[in-house]
Amino acid sequence: MQFVTGMIVRSKQGRDNGKFYVVLSADKTSALLYDADKRTIKQPKKKNLRHLAPTKTVLSAEMLGSDSEIRRTLAEFQRKATISKEVI
Repeated sequence: MQFVTGMIVRSKQGRDNGKFYVVLSADKTSALLYDADKRTIKQPKKKNLRHLAPTKTVLSAEMLGSDSEIRRTLAEFQRKATISKEVI
């Protein structure tokens, strides 16, 4: 799957396993990610693409400009993922 700017992804490996991020940019092997909380646009996290699970959600360019909107959206994804784990 192609990783594009604005796509919401979930970390599959590492200390941040299960955390959701927004893709800032991506190349063939890695992506720069941010969550508008710990990782900002100025200090994104670099992560190997093999350690990311893409979602079908891609945020619009207007949403990417607002940190509060990014935090709210990612918190909703995290809440849904937590509920799904509890049901299983």
